[in-house]
Amino acid sequence: MEAYKREFIQFLESANVLKFGDFTAKSGRKIPYFVNAGEIKTGEQIAKLGEFYAKAYSEKVGNKKTVLYGPAYKGISIAVSASIALAKNGLDVPFFFNRKEAKDHGEGGIFVGYVPKEGEEIVIVEDVITAGTAIRESMANLSTLAGTKVVATFVMVDRKEKGQGEKGAMQEIADEFGFPVYSVVDVYDIIEYLEEDAKNAENVERIKNYLAVNGAKA
Repeated sequence: MEAYKREFIQFLESANVLKFGDFTAKSGRKIPYFVNAGEIKTGEQIAKLGEFYAKAYSEKVGNKKTVLYGPAYKGISIAVSASIALAKNGLDVPFFFNRKEAKDHGEGGIFVGYVPKEGEEIVIVEDVITAGTAIRESMANLSTLAGTKVVATFVMVDRKEKGQGEKGAMQEIADEFGFPVYSVVDVYDIIEYLEEDAKNAENVERIKNYLAVNGAKA
């Protein structure tokens, strides 16, 4: 396993972002592990997370300037921290996020921060994709921005699960909307990491059993 992947998984565990047990995903599936960016609670932690996203952005997008979009609520802090990390690396990108309910006074609307203009490109930063539900909601919101284009999505973990069919949720999103979805690590990296310590055998077995039923076939 690449060193940065191990470092990232260790970071997720230490920040309690990566947890094992019995959880229900937004898709309604019962899952044996959970990735929750909402557990990031300190300046040091969110700064570190932003650095990982900035590294992934630089590797996949390069020095191209886009607009970062963080879906409410967990994506908000990711967008802010990633934009700060990118700025420190010399790429000053704007960011914005959505309100859960449209504001009918003041400046109004559903977006907060920089609102992309016609011809500008958007990169979505999210914590995780399970069935793709949250990304589809984001695309519905972003479709109101005439003349803009989403060019990529970045998430922490590719769960390698089925989406609405047999394909992986991330692949379905890529096929449906025409942009790539990147992750820092995937569930098989997590399994490999866990298998390095025998005390994790039960969690490894539960995740493998879950993937045998819900894992993507392509």
